[in-house]
Amino acid sequence: MIKAALTALLIALSAPGIARAAVHVIVGATPIPDGEAKARGDITVVNEKLAFALAVESPVPYGVPRGAIVDVAPVKNGAIGRDHIVFADFIPNNWTAWPNTYQHVDIVERGPAQAILRSVRDWGKVTITTLYTLKANSDHIEIQTTMHNGGGVALPDLLSGLTLWPKGGYLFSVPGLAGIVEGKAVGALSDRVVAYDENWSVTLHAPYFDHIGFGSMDMFRLHTLAPGESRTFDGWLQVGSSGDLQPVVQAEIERRHLASGTVRGVVAARDGKPVDTPVVVVEKQGKPYAWVLGHHGVYELTLPDGDYTLFATAKSYSRSAAIPVTIAPGEAQTRDFRDLNGPGRIHFVVADARNGRPLDARIAITEGEKPVVEFLGRKAFFTELDRKGRSDLSIPPGHYVFTVSSGGGFLGASRQVALQVVTGETRTANVVLTPLFDPPARGWYSADLHHHADQAEAVTPPADLARSELAAGLDLLFVSDHDSTVNHAPLQRIADRRGIAFIPGIELSPSWGHFNAYPLVPGQPLAIDTGAASVDEILREARRLGAIVVQVNHPFIPYGYFSSVEAKVAPGGFNPAFDLIEMNATAPDDDAKVLHKLWDFWNAGHHYYLAAGTDTHNVWNEESGRVRTFVHIDGKVDAKSFALALKAGHGYVSHGPIIFPSRMFGDELKVKPGDSFVLGFDLKSVDGVKKAELIGAGAVLKTEFFSGSPQQTHVDFTLTTNRATWYALLVEDDQGRQAYTDPIWVDAVTYEPPPAPK
Repeated sequence: MIKAALTALLIALSAPGIARAAVHVIVGATPIPDGEAKARGDITVVNEKLAFALAVESPVPYGVPRGAIVDVAPVKNGAIGRDHIVFADFIPNNWTAWPNTYQHVDIVERGPAQAILRSVRDWGKVTITTLYTLKANSDHIEIQTTMHNGGGVALPDLLSGLTLWPKGGYLFSVPGLAGIVEGKAVGALSDRVVAYDENWSVTLHAPYFDHIGFGSMDMFRLHTLAPGESRTFDGWLQVGSSGDLQPVVQAEIERRHLASGTVRGVVAARDGKPVDTPVVVVEKQGKPYAWVLGHHGVYELTLPDGDYTLFATAKSYSRSAAIPVTIAPGEAQTRDFRDLNGPGRIHFVVADARNGRPLDARIAITEGEKPVVEFLGRKAFFTELDRKGRSDLSIPPGHYVFTVSSGGGFLGASRQVALQVVTGETRTANVVLTPLFDPPARGWYSADLHHHADQAEAVTPPADLARSELAAGLDLLFVSDHDSTVNHAPLQRIADRRGIAFIPGIELSPSWGHFNAYPLVPGQPLAIDTGAASVDEILREARRLGAIVVQVNHPFIPYGYFSSVEAKVAPGGFNPAFDLIEMNATAPDDDAKVLHKLWDFWNAGHHYYLAAGTDTHNVWNEESGRVRTFVHIDGKVDAKSFALALKAGHGYVSHGPIIFPSRMFGDELKVKPGDSFVLGFDLKSVDGVKKAELIGAGAVLKTEFFSGSPQQTHVDFTLTTNRATWYALLVEDDQGRQAYTDPIWVDAVTYEPPPAPK
């Protein structure tokens, strides 16, 4: 039945004339390729320009209740493109827990002029009603959400609004807010965010917004909802079949009734040849505002009236000189760009200065051309998997400074390399690096224990994850995709090829807390709906999947498990059956909270231990292993031995310093009451060791400063105790980067001789 409906739909979409101007509603598994709305009760709406699907029976990512948009795709020439959205819907209060008891989805209108769906969900005492409207021949979905507080208590300081979490591609943040992760939308030049690639775009227009979250993927309004009060949020999801933002700007002009003018012209290289697929970038107040894709060397764009700067570029081409342009209402003007230069090539060879052996490395542009439109080129590169230490780049000509690193700043210093890239020429860059430290030689191995590949909103294919983790000097590969194990098999093959151990993991992702579980039986599929599960069910599923350890991820962020337990919104409350608590690179301000939580546990005799991960989703814009977990392993290094060492507390986490203890972390040392004993530590840091603090039972007992911040040093702490206690170490390097250890347990035991024989 669904196949027949889809066939009829595609015939209608490809037919001439009036048959094309129609909206169709399909109930059942979505026809959108790669879509997630796969259940019998899910609903897809399609017109001539786009398709979107609501998860009515299918689970929604991140534990959001059903009744939300999970699939969006362009339609071009009657064909439905691939899904480009993980989640694009309403969030009532940032990414806090969403306690929910029901959701109802109705088809209000089925077409052909328009289709309207209504989704009603509860959030505590608040009723959230969303209308999704798609009209014939429209390139945008109208979304209207109303929150009604049916409770008797005011809800202050809510951050509510629509979100756009893309699947793959790139994100063009709200113009004027690039680089801002979250906060007030001060300085915004528009009210939209765009997910895009060369052959698609999805834009969220959100005129109500005054705050952003997650680098503009969340478009929020800060507000209070009084008892009995309702508040409505209007937004639009605009879908395109290319990465051209001219339709986005045009929609903005029409929606806001802005006066506008047009600029057009030619884009050519210095040799006079037209650039076939140019990109003209528009800046406003010195910041990227939009771009238009040209064809066969010409471009045209319409802009709101005002002052702008334009420059032209193309894939692997240099930028043109920038041209100031003033747009006047109704005026058309010509601006040509005839000074582009074609690409040059660099062949990087990265080797160990001591013996000439090739090194896995990360190569980042520190100075030089960094494309605003990201499908035109990368900002960071990696050496190859099968040609270790080598990388071939085709990039725009010009002067560059590259930062080349192997070991992520933990094992050795990076090196800056200045190069002039010339059109049509290939330059070879031989880069030698000197590794300073070798933790595996002393039985210490590291991994980044929170890392995504290309599932959900993550964009890193497995091979690139491996290249990035190897370049960071990590000793084991690791992946933990949201509620997915599909990348276990390809990463295991890569690990086998490179002779390195692989830890297969998963990030179990309800709305009230995330948990990493590992190592798993490779590829074992998830058997629960994390969005509807309790903490007991989450932890049981982790163990069923084979997990030796369960790690509480970013526990103190708004949707972290400990935050949700404190707010009494974690189903099942506190369950002690986890093993590790994470320090997450995306929440560095929470390191102290994690430490003090652990110290409280240790004072109560509970043996929970530390873990660390970067939560990397995009290895070109984020750096794998910038915080990592070190553990000590005796014997074979594999996923199981690593996890067992973690569970035993034989480890520490570090943003930079390296620690070798004389007494193993996690072990118990028995001493005589009042007798002195020594805890010694070898300390190392590429940036120099600044200080070490000895923590005992949750208090700083001793602090040692190191004159001149040496790269290697040793410290001994002479101690006595009359009771059972624990000691841990905090180390800080000269750049302020810290390392935190698991405890060394110490018990003062009075010796009693055996009784005399009778």
